[in-house]
Amino acid sequence: MITDSRSLLVAGTDTGVGKTIATLALAATWWQRRGPCGLYKPVQCGPGDREQYLNTLPLDQTLDDITPFYFTAPLAPPLAAALEGRVVDLGILWQQYQRLQERFAMVFVEAAGGLGTPVTAEYTFADLARDWHLPTVLVVPVRLGAIAQAVATVAYARSQKIAVKGIILNAATEEAYQRQEEWAPTDILARLTYTSILGTIPPLQTLDREALRQAGEQLDWLP
Repeated sequence: MITDSRSLLVAGTDTGVGKTIATLALAATWWQRRGPCGLYKPVQCGPGDREQYLNTLPLDQTLDDITPFYFTAPLAPPLAAALEGRVVDLGILWQQYQRLQERFAMVFVEAAGGLGTPVTAEYTFADLARDWHLPTVLVVPVRLGAIAQAVATVAYARSQKIAVKGIILNAATEEAYQRQEEWAPTDILARLTYTSILGTIPPLQTLDREALRQAGEQLDWLP
């Protein structure tokens, strides 16, 4: 189980693996059991994630509170920033994170892409997780190749001294859900990564707060 902490990083094995759904499922569950929490997407490239946060939960946050650096192009952050003649300021990211920690008992931080995704041209989300001492859950999509991706990502995280608290499997389609034991068997994943499997998010027909809360309730993460 993930112990009670003031922050949790939701990272993934790649982009588009379901980190936003996992983040909202965790946050909706926390909201139901413990009360309000903060959501933080330090850098966002292209629309979607922070807007979904506000559409799902009654957050006492603005778009800028959630995401200090927003770029239009759906690219890696330093590339998207360069197109706009801007750079990501790590100091601003850290200051906003501290402000959210002062306001909320829990802050969920969603990475952009995987742990190796660059925040700047010299600094990755793995560096951020390590330097901010963020306990981390890893979202792994249920599909062919999931085992190798999970093993490689967990090994990389541990090499960077990141505390991996568990793996969340995301079955985005009915086929993935039915074939989970073929594509992402929990026993093999747990043995090869030496990491707890917190559960599986099933295919969701809607992304409303109640559906996400129910998905989050199935994850073994709150003490």
